[in-house]
Amino acid sequence: MERAVAARLAFKTVAETKVALAVAVARNAGYGSVQESLTVTAGGEDVPLTELSDHHGGRFHYMEFAEPTEVLVEYSATVTGFARPEEPGLMELIRYVRPSRYAESDRLLPTAYAEFGGLQGEELLNAIRNWVFSELRYVSGSSRGTDGAVETLLHRRGVCRDFAHLAIALLRSKNVPARLAAVYAPGLTPMDFHAVAEAHINGAWHVIDPTGLAPRESMLRITAGRDSSDTAFLSTVGGSLSLKELSVTAVVDELPLEDPAKLVAIQ
Repeated sequence: MERAVAARLAFKTVAETKVALAVAVARNAGYGSVQESLTVTAGGEDVPLTELSDHHGGRFHYMEFAEPTEVLVEYSATVTGFARPEEPGLMELIRYVRPSRYAESDRLLPTAYAEFGGLQGEELLNAIRNWVFSELRYVSGSSRGTDGAVETLLHRRGVCRDFAHLAIALLRSKNVPARLAAVYAPGLTPMDFHAVAEAHINGAWHVIDPTGLAPRESMLRITAGRDSSDTAFLSTVGGSLSLKELSVTAVVDELPLEDPAKLVAIQ
């Protein structure tokens, strides 16, 4: 499999702004080859970047701006082959069964047991995917950046991160380790960065996309973590910025057919 992805972002900062950028494809020893380019410029000059390693091969690029400035980010990558499956440690599995900022599994415990009873494993995974898909409406721009799984369930609508947060919270309520993955998703319409859930069952991580908007087998990981607070493509760790432009592309040599009931890993 060969996948080609790209992202272009333009944003404006205030003085003394520090930025963490997550657009680069996650590192994985299983890929046959990865050819990529990342340029960040401000006022036509290259911006110094510090690459930081995160969980699951994720990479953040850190930059600082002392003065207000307009910044342009351009990233592209061509990836061949398939990712090697992870072998998580016990501490990781414990981390991903706990409640988190946007996946309040403790508050959704009664809902999870009322809706999914004694279901386990693959049957539970498919039931939660189908339930979230049927209960929520995908509405662009309908949620706030502060909304978590509980708020999403109350409003019954959201975007990809909201669908993923609700699925993750319900899985954790049933003691299944679950995390959020930010991905490039060939076939996604409209094209954008995409968020999906991953659940650890049968000794491996499997991805579920309750939106049903893209085939999972061609998705390419960017980052993964407890929820979107760990995986945002652009965030400030000091100061502030305003996003002016965002465009994403993701294509694959052959787009696979999607079977929602099939166990699939991000590869």
